[in-house]
Amino acid sequence: MYFDGASHKEGAGAGVVFVTSEGEVLPYSFTLTQNCSNNVAEYQALILGLEIAVDAKQLPLKVYGDSQLVVNQLLGLYEVKKPELLPYHNYAKRLMGWLGDVELEHLPRKDNKQADALAKLASTLSMTDKEARIPICKSWVIPPIFSDDEDDMLQEEENHVTEVFEVEEEDWATTTG
Repeated sequence: MYFDGASHKEGAGAGVVFVTSEGEVLPYSFTLTQNCSNNVAEYQALILGLEIAVDAKQLPLKVYGDSQLVVNQLLGLYEVKKPELLPYHNYAKRLMGWLGDVELEHLPRKDNKQADALAKLASTLSMTDKEARIPICKSWVIPPIFSDDEDDMLQEEENHVTEVFEVEEEDWATTTG
């Protein structure tokens, strides 16, 4: 599971990406309902991902985040100095305890691009009061090759037309008894 949070003056968001053992990617993006610091957004993203993992009984779980502060606080390498982070820290620890087999690791931002993109998208969309459903489609457009001459373009378009005729059953030569 990869997580990332994003926060700016207009809103905050969280991105979570699960990658199954078969390589299937399951992306989640959340707009956060309150403005908050980036560290709180990071904790929010982690907690949302852990809650999904608890519901799905996803074990064992490897968790990756680019927030050095959040990861190192949860690993016990950094002390939680800001009181506003303590409830998030404690809840994340509790969720990790419920899951049992959780491996937490810091990774560079460049290796967390999907979760980062989802968090930024959600933080940008947090301005609206409604839920936004955004389909992500795989696509690649291959434009036709046209010449610069309009007459040639029209001729090329005519060459690419496929005519379809509907044939009714009555049109078939059948003998009636």
